[in-house]
Amino acid sequence: MEKWKFPLFFLLVTGLLAFSIIADSPVKLNWSLLSAGIVGAAIIFLFRGFEQSPASTREIAVIAVLGAVAALGRVSLSALPNIQPVTFLVIVSGYVFGARTGFMVGSTAALASNFFLGQGPWTPWQMFAWGLAGASAAYFRAVFPGAGKWALALFQFTWGYLFGCMMNIWTWTAFIHPLSWQSFLATWAASLWFDSLHALGNVFFYLFFGGSVIKILNRVQKKIAVSRLPVQNIPPSNNHHYKTN
Repeated sequence: MEKWKFPLFFLLVTGLLAFSIIADSPVKLNWSLLSAGIVGAAIIFLFRGFEQSPASTREIAVIAVLGAVAALGRVSLSALPNIQPVTFLVIVSGYVFGARTGFMVGSTAALASNFFLGQGPWTPWQMFAWGLAGASAAYFRAVFPGAGKWALALFQFTWGYLFGCMMNIWTWTAFIHPLSWQSFLATWAASLWFDSLHALGNVFFYLFFGGSVIKILNRVQKKIAVSRLPVQNIPPSNNHHYKTN
């Protein structure tokens, strides 16, 4: 039951949000503050789970390196309108190493890159959105183990719009009044151009670099898996003992 507490809480809050934006609804909440609290609580919840997990030092080192590389890629291409390799790297990280590593790489990349691009109330949303992109890649691989190159390219493309949708929720709850389905659709439509560039950029980076990056990460993952193998306790040999009369 413990693992279902946060998903149930998330569904409850989502239902409240949907109900509160209906005209003449008696529920009127400060969704800017509440949504920020929900995202912050989710990040703390997931980071706490990682801290309590049996992660090896090699896994932590891989997360740090991949997060730094993704952050560097985002900073170096920040002049381009929403074309950045962060989402691509986060997704392939989760695809190879699993949901836990994928989420940590995504959230770390967002936090680290914003030290150069600017921290703000958008940072937790970026951490959460990129973290989910990495985690979902692991579930995508589990559900479609035989997915080919173009299936993963489509997954990359889709996350360009999903990431934009999540960031639109932050913009909508923080700056738009009143909250309504019409105002959300208008907010989403205003970002459609940037979300499309994000999606196309993800596909570009994956098609040109995805195969090589996944091969490298698979080799690293195999080395980590070998380091986890338990050491067999070999009983000491008794061949050197001799019975004396």
